[in-house]
Amino acid sequence: MQHIPEYIAQHKQRFIDELIALLRLPSVSADPAFAKEVLGAAQAVGAALEDAGCDTVEIHKTDGHPIVYGEKLMGKDLPTVLVYGHYDVQPPDPLDLWNSPPFEPIVQKTELHPEGAIFARGACDDKGQMYMHVKALELMVRTGQLPCNVKFMIEGEEEVGSSNLATFVAQNREKLTNDIILISDTGMIANDIPSITTGLRGLSYVEVAVTGPNRDLHSGLYGGAVANPINVLAKMIASLHDENNHITIPGFYDKVAELSERERAEMAKAPFDLEAYKKALDIDAVYGEKGFTTNERNSIRPTLDVNGIWGGYTGEGAKTVIASKAYAKISMRLVPHQDWEEITQLFKNHFESIAPAGVKVSVKPHHGGQGYVTPMDTIGYRAASKAYETSFGKKPVPQRSGGSIPIVSLFEEELGSKTILMGFGLDSDAIHSPNEHFGVWNYLKGIETIPYFYQYFTEMNQA
Repeated sequence: MQHIPEYIAQHKQRFIDELIALLRLPSVSADPAFAKEVLGAAQAVGAALEDAGCDTVEIHKTDGHPIVYGEKLMGKDLPTVLVYGHYDVQPPDPLDLWNSPPFEPIVQKTELHPEGAIFARGACDDKGQMYMHVKALELMVRTGQLPCNVKFMIEGEEEVGSSNLATFVAQNREKLTNDIILISDTGMIANDIPSITTGLRGLSYVEVAVTGPNRDLHSGLYGGAVANPINVLAKMIASLHDENNHITIPGFYDKVAELSERERAEMAKAPFDLEAYKKALDIDAVYGEKGFTTNERNSIRPTLDVNGIWGGYTGEGAKTVIASKAYAKISMRLVPHQDWEEITQLFKNHFESIAPAGVKVSVKPHHGGQGYVTPMDTIGYRAASKAYETSFGKKPVPQRSGGSIPIVSLFEEELGSKTILMGFGLDSDAIHSPNEHFGVWNYLKGIETIPYFYQYFTEMNQA
C-alpha cells in the first residue's frame, strides 16, 4: 500500500489531538453518575466514523449504554472485516495515585516511550486502540486504498460485562455479517517484539457479603462474643487457596485443558526477562500456582483474586466497632473449556458451604464470559502475521493473554466468525490502574499496520 508513512507523518499531530479529545470524556460505564459522558463518547465515536469515511453511522440504544455501528461497503464480492472495540473505560480510582488527572490527558516521555506516551484513563484500554482503526479507515479511504468492506461495532459496556451486546448481535446478525472480526484490545510483547494474541481467558466476577449482628457493635462490649464478619470473610477468602496456591473450590479444575510439554516448551520460547518483570513491578519475588512459570500462570492457568474488600470503619483515626457487614469483589480468570456460569455456581455453592455459624453469606454474580483460542492456520491469522511483518520488519510471536474479552466467544457462536486480536499496547501501560498510558509510537504503529491487514486479507481471500 502506498503513502501510508507519508499520510501518518502529515496528520500525526491531528491524530494525537483527536484521541486526546476523546480521552477527555469520562465514559465510566460502571458508574451511573457518568451516563451523560458515556453517551457523549458514543456520539463522538459516531462523528469520528462518519468523518473517517463511513457511509452509514448509527447509534443504537440499548437497555444500558449505546452501541455505535458504522460501515463502508466497497462491493458485494469483496470480503468484509468487522471491527469491534469499546469506548467505555474503567473507573479511575484511586485518584490519589495518579500523577496527573485521569481525564486531563498529557503527553509525557518515558524510558519505554521516548517519543512520548498519552497518560489518561482509557488511553490504551480501549479508546486509543479502538481509535487506531478509525484513523486507519480514514487513511485508506482518503488515499483510495480501502480494498474491502468494513463494519464497526463499538460498544459502551465492555468494562461491565457487555450485558446488552448479546441482544444487539442476535437481533442484527444480517447487518453484522462478516468474514473476519478484528479487535485491538490486547497487547504485544515489546515494541521490538510484535506478537499476536492467540488465546484469551474467560471470566467470572462475583460480589460476596458476610452479615453478622444486626448493627455495628462496640468491640469492647461484644468483641470475642459474636462473629466478626470482617474476620470471618478474611478467613473464608484465605481458604480459597491451599499452600501451593491451588484453588480449593471442588470441581474448579475439572475441565481445565492441560497443555502438553511440547506446547509449554513452545510458549517458553517467547522472550521474557523475569528480573526486568520484577523490577518493573517493584517486587522482590513472583508468586503463584506451584509447578508453573510466570507466563503460564498469567495465561494458561485459571486464577482467583480479590479485587476489592471493605467493611467497618475506614476513616481517619479510630472507631472501635465490630462491623455488621463485610464485602468483597472477586474475579476468576478461566481457561478454555471452563464454563463461566458453571464456575460461578461452583464458587457460590462452596463459599456458602464454608460459612461458619453466626453469620449469613450471600454471593451476587456480576458478569462473565468464556475463554477463546484463535486458530493459527486461518487466512485471518496469516494476514495479520504478514501485516506485522511488513510494518515491524519481523514475524510476530503468537502468545496467550491472561486478559478476558468475554464477547469473542459470543461472536463466534452468533456470527460464525473467527476473531483476530491485533494489540499494540504493552504490559507496562497500566491498564485498569492509575497512570494508564499508551505510547504515541504504538498508536501510530497501529494505524500503519492495520491497513496492511486489510490488503493481505483481501488478497488471500481472492487468491
